[in-house]
Amino acid sequence: MSFGDKIAWDDTVLPFQLDRSDMRGRVARLDGVLSGVLQQHNYPAPVEALVAEMALLTALIGQTIKLRWKLSLQVQTNGPVRMIATDYYGPEAEGEPARIRAYASFDADRITDDSPFQQLGTGYFAVMIDQGTGMQPYQGITPIAGTSLSDCAAAYFAQSEQLPTTFALSYGRSTESGQAEKWRAGGIMLQHMPKASPYAKDAPSGEDSLVAAQDLLGGDEQENWSRVNMHLGTVEELELIGPSVPPTDLLVRLFHDEQPRVYDSQQIRFGCTCSEDRVRQSLSIYSAKDIEKMTTDDGLVTADCQFCSAHYELDPKTVGFEADNGK
Repeated sequence: MSFGDKIAWDDTVLPFQLDRSDMRGRVARLDGVLSGVLQQHNYPAPVEALVAEMALLTALIGQTIKLRWKLSLQVQTNGPVRMIATDYYGPEAEGEPARIRAYASFDADRITDDSPFQQLGTGYFAVMIDQGTGMQPYQGITPIAGTSLSDCAAAYFAQSEQLPTTFALSYGRSTESGQAEKWRAGGIMLQHMPKASPYAKDAPSGEDSLVAAQDLLGGDEQENWSRVNMHLGTVEELELIGPSVPPTDLLVRLFHDEQPRVYDSQQIRFGCTCSEDRVRQSLSIYSAKDIEKMTTDDGLVTADCQFCSAHYELDPKTVGFEADNGK
């Protein structure tokens, strides 16, 4: 695999379909996107790993939304890591990249030596889709379940969408010859085509009485699901992260008997939508008296973006619905 080929697959999502088993999926490789997300904050190692996993899930799930739509994943818990939030912005036009941003809030003095997932405690995993102006946003919620964020995402699809879904993810710090250490991530998402719900059983078998993939399938579909997941289970971490194995070759290696068919890949970039105008808009609901309470000793109203750490300093006389804009 040439260096040019490696670069071509970094920060992309490749959609595919397995015609024989009637399944669809995506392969994602993240490189610069993760650097853009994680370098904005000095996270402890367990938090960094959780944000990396969440960003990878966001890339895999987000690829299905339409142009200009926004997909958000969010975890809220009572554990040391209180919240993880990610946004995926669909491309503005065909051929343009999608954008991802992410951040986490946590209590540093409560972080333990346990695994990253154990820093979450109890709470919920949410998926939100914003289709734009004039459309009602969609939100689905499922409890934190399993042993990873990918288990939570699979539980969400089984519970809320009645779609059997599974993930194989790998992420971590990587060092290539002559280069500085950096984060890389890769993963595969597999999903049964949306026609499995007629098999749904009355007594869910998943953790915490949640619907699981096996509750949604029967007959040949159950056999197909088991067979394809057995193939997926043979994937190695380095195959997922790369850079030595192109996603197309990986799909052939894993699923050559399932008649894999690939579609156009989607490029992804780190990107934040914050701006001074958006800060001003968010402050436009406040009176001059409210703004005065927000003013620092230096006579400024300040705001920091939690996603990209951008810092804004505004003249208090120019913000709020009573602002003096020189008119």
